[in-house]
Amino acid sequence: MEDVNMEKIYEPGKVEDKWYGYWEKNELFKAKVNKNKVPFSIVIPPPNVTGSLHIGHALVNTLQDIIVRFKRMQGFETLWLPGTDHAGIATQNVVERELAKEGKTRHSVGRDEFIKKVWEWKEKYGKNIINQLKKLGASCDWSKERFTLDEGLSRAVRKVFVTLYDQGLIYKDNYIINWCPRCQTALSDLEVEHKEVRGKLYYVKYLIKGTTNQFITIATTRPETMLGDVAIAVNPNDERYQEYVNKTAILPVVGREIPIIADEYVDVEFGTGALKITPYHDPNDYEVAKRHNLKGINIFNIDATINENGGEYQGLSREEARDKIVEKLKEEGFLLKIEDYTHSVGHCYRCHTAIEPYMSSQWFVKIKPLAEPAISAVREGKIKFTPQRWEKIYFGWMENIRDWCISRQIWWGHRIPVWHCNDCGKYSASVDDLDHCPICGSTNITQEEDVLDTWFSSGLWPFSTLGWPDKTPELDYFYPTSLLVTGFDIIFFWVARMIMMGLKFMGDVPFGKVYINPLVGDEEGKKMSKTKGNVVDPLVVIEEYGADALRFTLASLSTDVNYIKLSETKIMSSRNFANKIWNASRFVISNFEGFDPSDIHFSDFELKIADKWILSRINKITKQVTVYLEKFAYSEAANTIYDFFWREFCDWYIELSKIDLYSDDEQAKNKAKKILHYVLDKSLKLLHPFMPFITEEIWQRMPHEGISIMTSKWPDSEELFFNNSAEEEMGKIEEMIKIIRNLKAEMNIGLLKKVNIIINVSSDISLVDMIEKNRAYFNFAHIENLDIWYKKNTRPEFSSIGVMNGVEIYLPLKGIIDIEKEKNRLGKEIDKLLKELERTEKKLNNNKFLEKAPEEVVQKERLISEELMDKLKRTKEILKTLGE
Repeated sequence: MEDVNMEKIYEPGKVEDKWYGYWEKNELFKAKVNKNKVPFSIVIPPPNVTGSLHIGHALVNTLQDIIVRFKRMQGFETLWLPGTDHAGIATQNVVERELAKEGKTRHSVGRDEFIKKVWEWKEKYGKNIINQLKKLGASCDWSKERFTLDEGLSRAVRKVFVTLYDQGLIYKDNYIINWCPRCQTALSDLEVEHKEVRGKLYYVKYLIKGTTNQFITIATTRPETMLGDVAIAVNPNDERYQEYVNKTAILPVVGREIPIIADEYVDVEFGTGALKITPYHDPNDYEVAKRHNLKGINIFNIDATINENGGEYQGLSREEARDKIVEKLKEEGFLLKIEDYTHSVGHCYRCHTAIEPYMSSQWFVKIKPLAEPAISAVREGKIKFTPQRWEKIYFGWMENIRDWCISRQIWWGHRIPVWHCNDCGKYSASVDDLDHCPICGSTNITQEEDVLDTWFSSGLWPFSTLGWPDKTPELDYFYPTSLLVTGFDIIFFWVARMIMMGLKFMGDVPFGKVYINPLVGDEEGKKMSKTKGNVVDPLVVIEEYGADALRFTLASLSTDVNYIKLSETKIMSSRNFANKIWNASRFVISNFEGFDPSDIHFSDFELKIADKWILSRINKITKQVTVYLEKFAYSEAANTIYDFFWREFCDWYIELSKIDLYSDDEQAKNKAKKILHYVLDKSLKLLHPFMPFITEEIWQRMPHEGISIMTSKWPDSEELFFNNSAEEEMGKIEEMIKIIRNLKAEMNIGLLKKVNIIINVSSDISLVDMIEKNRAYFNFAHIENLDIWYKKNTRPEFSSIGVMNGVEIYLPLKGIIDIEKEKNRLGKEIDKLLKELERTEKKLNNNKFLEKAPEEVVQKERLISEELMDKLKRTKEILKTLGE
């Protein structure tokens, strides 16, 4: 047991580093293959190696750590496997910016040298986020840390690629992909963020060939793409355009003749009901063009400047070309009008550049055959989502899934393990590097330049990290993993892909349960962003308030919502809770000198009502918290233990226990110590998953067994202590004491001032006996004298009254307060309340206010009105008590 003389003020900074180092030194996070224990495993959503701890990381890793610590204490062989993601585009961008400072580019240094520099950067900065996770208290098994580009995982990636390729599930094809002109790489649909953008809608005349006044009007947001138009499409059932179908139009500015075709894809209600068809720069146009055997025209270079197919506009950016073309359309009389128009535009999720639909040769995964078993696994309950509503979102995406573009035109990542033979023209995929063509034997072969999408490797994370493709003991023991905790924003990026890959390569689901955590919003529930200035830095919070306060706040807010509302006020509240835990424990432990709880048994004592009540409550709370954590009901679990510890244990039992602790009865003292130790020990264990640092610090100062609270046994809910009658009786005592305190407060009598109290019982006489037996507890309300009446109809003159079921409580006021002075004060209070009520009622009777004010403002005003009326009624009753 550590020094029991606890400091007066809890300082988290002094405690947190000490205990994290202690846990690591004693290897308490390490998981082993142990056939005598049931395994429980979680793989961490690997943060980007470029990253630093943000509030989203803090939330998802806090929630994982809570369950991991809970399961570890329950006796499971618990593995929380950590690691980082190589984050292809993000990491490459970081290193390219560093090179730019030296006036270099990746192309000027060459591929091999560039990759070397990225590895150097990774070795220097790649541990930042891991060290920050440790500050948060993450109890990962760091001895098993993995990196998506380490040797083992790279071998797994190649094995998966080659297998899918050999089975015809990976193929190369020309297709319209999402192209980022800044990163100069393809992006999957999921990597495109759609933003509302204010733009213009341009209405352009396309003349019918051979006429001077017949035309079809096209509305477009991007006049520059007219350079790649190959047709106009109308709906075959649209009577407005039937006479033009199969005729030819003249493309403005360019002068090219283009056909007018009929296709049911065209929505007659949208725009003018006629579409320009630009196959190589719009995926829907591409499909229309394929149906009509139309060849596309690529008008962009990879940096989104106009290429040689743009004629006089060659070399201009998208925006410059648009301005020039609009000018020319005006000059030549083809521009009918321009309207302001807000529309959704795709942007790169990394650099936020507007993406360009672009015809390109890319590698794809044929996804439907992989998606079907993944859909069935969730439908059949092999994988369960919490909250369950996310299953519907999962099905909606999986059932409409498109083939996955997996190639990226960058250098940092898993280079595609395919070699092209320059002699026979064939492709060959191989796990090992090739030096000759396996088909014709030629050594004139070239490996693909592209790398794989980062999500390809992270899709293998639950089994590749455990040693697959080797059959390791860890893979056999810990797979399938037990739980995945992640945000709803990567259900499609990551969760779905892990399910598909796990079923395909392990023949089993990668995890049995998925908890979808909310994302962290500001105090109004709005998404955090640097531009809004509402970002909360978890490292700053930890520095100021401690990791425990941040963790407890995040857990207590984690309900079934999309965004939790985080504010500094809530974090301060959790810090205050930590202080409350510290101060209460400090008092309790100060009484433990020379005390050994194992030498004392509850059967040695006669327990009082308060003793029976607190033993019942802590065991019921233990059961509740356990059930909540099993269901991942983090908020309910956190708030349940918070309310018990603060309201019941600290505010009531610790205060009531002082009657025994400060008595001369040694047996009563030992009984109080035993109960205080029992309740505090259980409370600390229930709190430990949420607040690991402070609970370890306090537990180590108590009489205990074992080297750490984190490896101690999760508390049992001992039903033999359940006592409903004790809880009911104690509830009545609490209510009476609260009424006495309220009567004092209403009459401006200091809470510490002793008063006489009369309790008149009008119901069951057993209540009189109960009050009499527990008379000592009423000293908690600072009472000089307590009289107990039974069914008396007389009320003392000048007495304040409080009422509960079957009881009236009188506080005689004569000699306690200046009655005339108090009557004067209450009269002024009534006048003030009437004025405030008149102002509020005036608002609520104003139809303009009710129509124009937001609903929450109106509701707030109604609540104010109700509170004022209640207060006015009570104040009048008090004044009546004093004799108006």
